[in-house]
Amino acid sequence: MNAETVPWVALVGNPNSGKTAIFNLLTGMDQKVSNYPGITVEKKLGTGKFNDGTAYHLLDFPGTYSLTPESFDERIVTEQVLEWIHGKNPPAVIVSVVDATNLSRNLYLTTQLLDLGIPIVIALNMMDLVDQTEKLDASSLKKWLCAAAIVPVSALKKSGFNKLQEQVRASILTKPVNNDIFPLEVTKTLETILMPITSLLYTKLGYTPRLAAAQALRLITRNSTLELYNKAIQEGQKINSKIVNELEHLRTVAIKEIEKAELKPSSLEAILRYQWLDANLAQDRSDHTNQIRKINANEKIDQILTHRWLGPGIFIGLLYFIFQSIFNFASIPMDWIEAGVNWLGKGAVTLVPESNFRGLLIDGIIAGLGAILIFLPQIVILMFFLTLLEDSGYMARVAFMLDRGMSKIGLHGRSVLPLMSGYACAIPGIMSTRTIDNWKERLITMLILPLMSCSARLPVYALMIGAFIPPITVGYIFGLQGLMMVVMYFIGTVTALILAKIFSLWIKSEGKSSFVMEMPPYRMPILRSVFRQVFIRAKLFLFNAGKIIMAISIILWFLASFPKTDIIGDQPAIHNSFAGKIGHAIEPVIQPLGFDWKVGIALITSFAAREVFVSTMATIYNVENAADEMVQLSDAMKNDLNPSTGLPVFTPLVAVSLMVFYVYAAQCMATFAIIRRETNTWKWPLFMIAYMNVLAYLVSLLVYQGGLWLGFS
Repeated sequence: MNAETVPWVALVGNPNSGKTAIFNLLTGMDQKVSNYPGITVEKKLGTGKFNDGTAYHLLDFPGTYSLTPESFDERIVTEQVLEWIHGKNPPAVIVSVVDATNLSRNLYLTTQLLDLGIPIVIALNMMDLVDQTEKLDASSLKKWLCAAAIVPVSALKKSGFNKLQEQVRASILTKPVNNDIFPLEVTKTLETILMPITSLLYTKLGYTPRLAAAQALRLITRNSTLELYNKAIQEGQKINSKIVNELEHLRTVAIKEIEKAELKPSSLEAILRYQWLDANLAQDRSDHTNQIRKINANEKIDQILTHRWLGPGIFIGLLYFIFQSIFNFASIPMDWIEAGVNWLGKGAVTLVPESNFRGLLIDGIIAGLGAILIFLPQIVILMFFLTLLEDSGYMARVAFMLDRGMSKIGLHGRSVLPLMSGYACAIPGIMSTRTIDNWKERLITMLILPLMSCSARLPVYALMIGAFIPPITVGYIFGLQGLMMVVMYFIGTVTALILAKIFSLWIKSEGKSSFVMEMPPYRMPILRSVFRQVFIRAKLFLFNAGKIIMAISIILWFLASFPKTDIIGDQPAIHNSFAGKIGHAIEPVIQPLGFDWKVGIALITSFAAREVFVSTMATIYNVENAADEMVQLSDAMKNDLNPSTGLPVFTPLVAVSLMVFYVYAAQCMATFAIIRRETNTWKWPLFMIAYMNVLAYLVSLLVYQGGLWLGFS
C-alpha cells in the first residue's frame, strides 16, 4: 500500500468489542485476508470510501487488551505500534473501537494509543445496549481524553458509520495533535526514578515527552517491552544495540529503586491508568448505572448457563441439537444437489462421445466433486450454529465453565476456544493457540487439537451414518443418527483431554500461566456478519477441497482405469488396475478393521484431506460400474457384496469402525504443515502423525473385533 497516495487507517480494539463487525461495515466486506510477514496470523485489509468518493485503506489488527504483550496476538499489535513510533509507515488515523457498555476496561488500550501522538478517533460501539435514559456524554469523554473525535455507533443497528467516516476524513485532513502532557498522576518519587529512561527516549530517539514517559513506565512493567526493542534493531528501525543496552541498565536500576520504595513494577502502569480512568469516569454516573444494570442481567443468565452441573448439560444438549439439525434441516437441499449432479452426469453422457475423456469427466470429476458437494448443506448448518454461539458471547462462557476441568489435565480455559475452533477447522484453531502465553500449554493444545472432529470429517460421518445408521428414536427423545454424530465428536474430545493429561506429565516446562478472561456481555449476533462468515467458510471449503479433489479425482480415475484389461469371470476390470493392485496389496493390513481394498485406497488419498475419502469412494464405484449412468455412493456401498462370501462389504459395525478410524487418524497435511511452522521443527508434526495413526488403528481394531465378539455385524 502506498500511504502517500491512499491514506490508511488502523482499526484497533479489545477482543469482543465488535471490531470485526465495524471493519465489515466500513469496507462493505471488500477485504483481503493475508498473513503478517513471517507469521501465520491473519490480517484483514479492506478498502473503504469517504462520502466524497475518495478511498482509504483499513487494516484490522488482532484484538488486544493492552500494548504490554502477554500473548502472541498482542505482541503483533505492539510490534506494529513500535514501528509507527520509529516512523515506519504509521497510519494516518487510528480508529479505537470501544465497547460502550464497559468503558473502563476498553479505554485502557485507548489511553495507551493516545500517547502515540497519532490522531485517535474513538468508535463507541454497542450504543444500542446503553440505557437510553442515561446516555453517555461523548463530548465530555472527548475533552478529558483529548481524542480527535468520539463517535457513538452501533454495528447491530448499522448506525453512526457515516459520522465515523466523516470524522476519520476530517482527522486525516487536519491532523489534530493530541495533548502532549502525560495525563497520569505520577508521584514525585516515581517521576525521579523514571527520569533517566524518559530522558534517554526523549533525547536519543526523539520521542515526545508524553510518549517517552509512557514508554518508560511500560519498560519497567514488562520485560517483553525491552525484547521488542531488541527485535527493532534487527528490523533496521532507528535504534541501535548501544541504546538498548543502556535502556536495559537503566531499567534494572529503576526496578531496584521502585522495589525499595515498596512498589510493584509489574502492576504500576495498570494501577496508574485505571486510577486516572476511574477518577474521570466517576463523574459520569450513567456509565456506572449502565454497567451495574448490564452486569446483573448477564449474571442472572450465567447462573444457569455456567452452573457447575447444569452448564455442561446445556452445552452437550446444544451440541446434540446442532448435530441432529445437520440431518433434519439439510435433507432437502442435499436432495436438490444430488438431483443436480445426476442431471449433470446424464447431460455429459448425452453430449460427450464415448471416450476416455467422457470416463474421466463422469466417473472422475463429476462423481468425485458431486460426492463432496452434496454434503455442503450440512457443513453450512454446522458453521452457522458455531458462529452464532461464538458471536453471542456463549463460547467465552464455555471456556470459563471448563477451566476447572482443564486445569486438572495441565491446561486452562484459554485452551478451550482453540479446541472449539477445531470443530470447524484445525488450522485456525492451531493459529489461535497464540493467545496462550505458556509454551507448554500451547504445545499440548496443538498436539491434541487435531483430535477435535473438524468439518472435513463431517462428510465421512454423514455418509456412513446416513447410509448405515437407521433414523430411529432412542428413549422416545433422541434420534439415533444425531446421537451417533455426538458420540463421534465426544470420543475425539474425551481422548484429547486424556492425552492432554499424559502429555502434561511428559513434557517439561518451567512456569505456569494463569487464566484471566474478560466475560463479554451476551449480544444478539449480527445476522449479516454471521451469514458472511458462513459464506466465507463454505467458500473456503469448496475451493480448498475442490482443488484437492479435482487433482486426486483425475489421478485416481487414471489409476482405476488403466491398464485396460478384460473382465476375468465376475471380477470387474478395476481389480487389475493400478489402483486395484494398490488396494489389494494393503487389504491384509486393514482387513482386521473391517475394511476392504476400496477403503484402503480412500485411506491413502485421505492423507491430502479427510473429505477426499468420499470423492475417492465415488470415483472407484463409478469406474467399477461399467454402465454410463452415475451410481449414488450410498446406494453402491449398501449394495456392495463380498464376492467370496456373498455378504455385504459395509455393515453398521464396519461403518462405526471406519468413523472411529477417522476420529483419530492424522489425515490432513495442511494441519501438520502449520504445526511445523508454529513449532519451527518437524519433531512435533511427525510425533502427531505417528501417535494419531497408531491410535486410529488400535481403537478401530478394538471396535470391530470387539463388535464381532459381541455378535454385532
